Amino acid sequence: MTKIFAIVEAGETGVSGVLAGEALRRAASRRNQSAEIELRTAQGVINPVEPQDGAPLLFVAPDGLADPQVEARAHHRLSVEAVLADPDAALEAALAGSVPVQQGLARPRIVAVTSCPTGIAHTFMAAEGLTAGARQLGYDLHVETQGSVGAGNPLSAQDIAEADVVLIAADREVDRSRFAGKRVFVSNTKPAITGGAALIEKALAEAVVEAGAVASSGGAEVSAKRAGPYKHLMTGVSFMLPFVVAGGLLIALAFALGGIHANEDSAAGTLAHALFTIGAKGGFALIVPALAGYIAFSIADRPGIAPGMIGGMLAANLGAGFLGGIVAGFIAGYGVDALNRLIVLPKNLAGLKPVLILPLLGTLLTGLLMVYAVGAPVAAALAFMTEWLRSMQGSSAVLLGVILGLMMAFDVGGPVNKAAYAFSVALISSQVYTPMAAVMAAGMTPPLGIALATRLFANRFTTEEREAGSAAAVLGLAFVSEGAIPFAARDPFRVIPSLMAGSALAGAISMAFGVELRVPHGGIFVLPIPGAVTHLGGFALALVAGMGLSAVLVGLLKRPVSGALAAA
Repeated sequence: MTKIFAIVEAGETGVSGVLAGEALRRAASRRNQSAEIELRTAQGVINPVEPQDGAPLLFVAPDGLADPQVEARAHHRLSVEAVLADPDAALEAALAGSVPVQQGLARPRIVAVTSCPTGIAHTFMAAEGLTAGARQLGYDLHVETQGSVGAGNPLSAQDIAEADVVLIAADREVDRSRFAGKRVFVSNTKPAITGGAALIEKALAEAVVEAGAVASSGGAEVSAKRAGPYKHLMTGVSFMLPFVVAGGLLIALAFALGGIHANEDSAAGTLAHALFTIGAKGGFALIVPALAGYIAFSIADRPGIAPGMIGGMLAANLGAGFLGGIVAGFIAGYGVDALNRLIVLPKNLAGLKPVLILPLLGTLLTGLLMVYAVGAPVAAALAFMTEWLRSMQGSSAVLLGVILGLMMAFDVGGPVNKAAYAFSVALISSQVYTPMAAVMAAGMTPPLGIALATRLFANRFTTEEREAGSAAAVLGLAFVSEGAIPFAARDPFRVIPSLMAGSALAGAISMAFGVELRVPHGGIFVLPIPGAVTHLGGFALALVAGMGLSAVLVGLLKRPVSGALAAA
């Protein structure tokens, strides 16, 4: 049985220090470990400890209080506040990494970047999770959020230079060129949301030097963990979304102003025709090239953009649509990446690779494959799928709505949710709009259903949860499914099935009414725009029915909380 040694610096809060020491002792006992606690108070040192060889030494102190001499010896620092809040989690996080304090500094310095495909919910929830985790551990953290409107709280060159580790929590590829030579750890957003402290510890223990500089220990370049195909696809989708939004809204406004003939030559010269031209021949024409270009960018960095976009344009011209764009993006990305590793030039010619050789050869490779091998079969597959979706009536349409609804609520913003969303967004470029409406209705249902449940079945929720229900309602109205995550995480086996049932019903009703939506985001805030949605009554019925079913099921399945817990 390993013994744990801890030095608790009470500072001016002597009582808190005593309580933190006792809480830590009990947490260790629950792990079948013994703990020796040294308490440092204003009156002196109580029970001084001398750690045995190999035994972990923890330093526990209030936030903002430093003791460099102790921290130079300690394996880990915890805040008094974190230990009092959850001693078991604090001790678990400490022993998971057992990371020495860096070179005698008071605490390691960490910089982080968070991002998700839409840049709306997971981006900021991950930032909050990491911030809370750093506060719990007593570490310095600076988080840059790469959201839908650009970088928030951006990292400066000095922030990066002074950092001990760079933590990237993102569901799409993030440009890492500025982190060359730094220790970098890459993860998706979910661990940052659900366990920021544990992810920070893992980053400190497992980060590797980003390619572009020589690692001091081995002399060879060590690159950060490569992203997988899913993340590359989500990167392409995230850059594609603004083109879909702008083009879709302009087309909707064109039909609202000029009627169904706004796109015909007879309407040339009118404002409606001009809006349609901008939206359809400008915004929508760039959807597939943007998707392909940024998939390639995610794989091969900047040299992949031109081959990817050109391949995407070929896919659009060949009738291969978004499926061809996805294929073109992966061909261009992996092709350019392979060429970059295979082609070795003298140093005086190395500058030609990214601006001449790789774009030229990558475009040649992608273009020839699209024209002679990929374009025709993918175009046929897309035409078949598009016609099949358009012909769906009755039970087949309802079944698709049920499947999309189940996917949207299964992980409320996770990979399954994003797969359904990306599928529906991509279909907009093929003028198939019904899946997008079903996905938005099903995605709004979970947080709205939870919010309704906190009102109808208040005794099933704590005071904190009932207050969080109001926030979930606002997020649900804006089509941010992630508002349901805190409730699903606390009681997944009761909440998630309830949410899936409601979302499946919403998706089924939307598809049954043939509701079409031309805009991929915005929730109720885009519904009043003329032409953005058809059969608005059917959409409203789907939303109300779905949220009602979810709320009732949550209320029936969840157990009433005790009076003390409800007031806590």
